[in-house]
Amino acid sequence: MNAAIRAVVRTALYYNVKVTGIFRGYDGMISGDFVPMDRKSVGNIIQRGGTILKTARSDEFRTKEGRKKAYDQLKRQKIDALVAIGGDGTFTGANIFYDEYKVPVIGLPGTIDNDLLGTDFTIGYDTAINTVIDAVDKIRDTAESHDRLFIVEVMGRDSGLIALRSGIGTGAEAILIPETKTDIKALLARLEVSRKDKSSKIIIVAEGDDAGGAFEIAEKVKEKFPLIDTRVSVLGHIQRGGAPSCMDRVLASRLGVASVESLLEGRCGEMIGIVSGKIHFTPFEMAIKHNTDVNMELLRIVEILSL
Repeated sequence: MNAAIRAVVRTALYYNVKVTGIFRGYDGMISGDFVPMDRKSVGNIIQRGGTILKTARSDEFRTKEGRKKAYDQLKRQKIDALVAIGGDGTFTGANIFYDEYKVPVIGLPGTIDNDLLGTDFTIGYDTAINTVIDAVDKIRDTAESHDRLFIVEVMGRDSGLIALRSGIGTGAEAILIPETKTDIKALLARLEVSRKDKSSKIIIVAEGDDAGGAFEIAEKVKEKFPLIDTRVSVLGHIQRGGAPSCMDRVLASRLGVASVESLLEGRCGEMIGIVSGKIHFTPFEMAIKHNTDVNMELLRIVEILSL
């Protein structure tokens, strides 16, 4: 998100538009936690993970009274357009706010799950999957040395895209995701076939898989194969931090520039993404619908390469 903030600020200044940062999202908008931003305020942040403006949930913004306070704060600061970086919650709030007060808002997709409609990739997704791959590569060293089976749980309560892509990238034995029905018997049969000629095995599980998380899967494996040394590793919030990848930095920079230019052109109420390499606009009400489509070609690749 820092790369996106940097791009928004510097693009606004390029077009002689004053820009203000809002700390902690809608919560800060309600409380008036604003800061004027200039070129120097976004210097040396493109390589930093997270966001210098912080983030927070806001129950108060869900109320009409809270949104009225936010609007009054914007008018007091003479702010007449917004760039919102986030996912479902952010865009749902932005859509309601625009309907009520007609403050132009453009959204940038920021979620590691990559589950928003209207963009091939979201800001943070590439960094997250590279973090998973780096961690699993290290785990495999232990698995290889000790002939162990590791079940690695990654984020993805509603979406298995992190598990799917990182699983292929790490050569996982199996990948379990919430978009598909998990066949435990088929998984155990696959382990039965491969357990004698593979010194290490990795199973990637998205936390939202219907068969349960990594610990539940591990228990079922241990019941069937008590002699297999089975271990569990939950990567957790390590996936949400760290220096952003080059792809994420470029993606965020492109979207940040496009957000300011689109507002100046009079666009609003849309999320900006990139589809097939080109800037693409999607209305908020469409973008906030979860992308539940799974690339069947990737699933086919998993089946072939896990032999």
